Amino acid sequence: MSDFLVIGGGIAGASAAARLSELGSVTLLEREDALAYHASGRSAAMFEETYGSPSTVALNRASKDWHLNVNGSRDMPRGMMLLGRAGNEQAFTDDMKSMHLRRLTLEEAQDLFPVLDPETVLQVAYHEAAWDIDTDAAIQRFIRQLRGNGGTVVTRADVTKITKTSDGWQVTADETYTARQIINAAGAWADQIATLAGVAPLGLHPLRRSMARVSAPDGYNVARWPMLFGPGEEWYAKPDAGALLISPADETPVAPMDAWAEDMTLAEGIARYDAHVTQPVQRMIANWAGLRTFTPDRCLAIGASDTAGFWWCAGQGGYGFQTAPAASQLLVDLISGDQSELDAETVAALSPTRFQS
Repeated sequence: MSDFLVIGGGIAGASAAARLSELGSVTLLEREDALAYHASGRSAAMFEETYGSPSTVALNRASKDWHLNVNGSRDMPRGMMLLGRAGNEQAFTDDMKSMHLRRLTLEEAQDLFPVLDPETVLQVAYHEAAWDIDTDAAIQRFIRQLRGNGGTVVTRADVTKITKTSDGWQVTADETYTARQIINAAGAWADQIATLAGVAPLGLHPLRRSMARVSAPDGYNVARWPMLFGPGEEWYAKPDAGALLISPADETPVAPMDAWAEDMTLAEGIARYDAHVTQPVQRMIANWAGLRTFTPDRCLAIGASDTAGFWWCAGQGGYGFQTAPAASQLLVDLISGDQSELDAETVAALSPTRFQS
């Protein structure tokens, strides 16, 4: 019998399993052939401290040292640029204020993003303190910690049955696993896992997010270009290995699945990017989609369920990688009874009990 059984092998499950391995024996179950297959493997991950709700920002800030000094994001500066056009002035102002961006002149913006179209882009804001996240390095760092402490990772383990026992849980995923406590980090499938265990679901919403990888403009090295956003996050773009990633920032409700992108949605995202530049996209290289799963209030759910021994680490939405170091530490603190470094208001805002009637 393991002390902890973690269901889900994305960044939420990997980080939780690694932290918990300091407390006891851990088994991590992942339904796919490899870890980080779904949302975590399809992320255009950035660390931006001011991105998200107040509770998310608190997790970002508590995770900052890990990202910059442990996982090496300090060596991958990116910067983030907000581009405003006619008609979205208020959204631009709101984003600039909430994310603590500073204004740039169009000339300054063109120095950083040389294909910016000064005829259509009317205002620009910028934050240099944003970094790329090496997502694979983050996952592997947590998995090394887990295995170094004797933890076990099992892939192709699709959970089909969960039974409460007198001393913990019995979980069927082809084979049978027993554990004293379960951590539900199953992403888009987390409500389904809860239902199997007889635990009240949270009302999670998996939302499809699409991505196109397109060729860079001819004659330009995009490596140092910033991440680009439209106000209200109506689109974004980011350099990627000599090309560009472009997303329409879509949020289409879907059932938990291996998601794919639709042609019209990709075309909309590329068109939104093209409206801001002097050199439109010429060629799409690849495309994909992932599911960003939100709780009803779009804040993470970290903590105890209404059933003893069943814990939530879910609802990461688009914030999974940047919040994982602090979110997993909060989970461990709650399980062990230690005092969290997060303030009481943040802990309450993240508690799954907020959804219990």
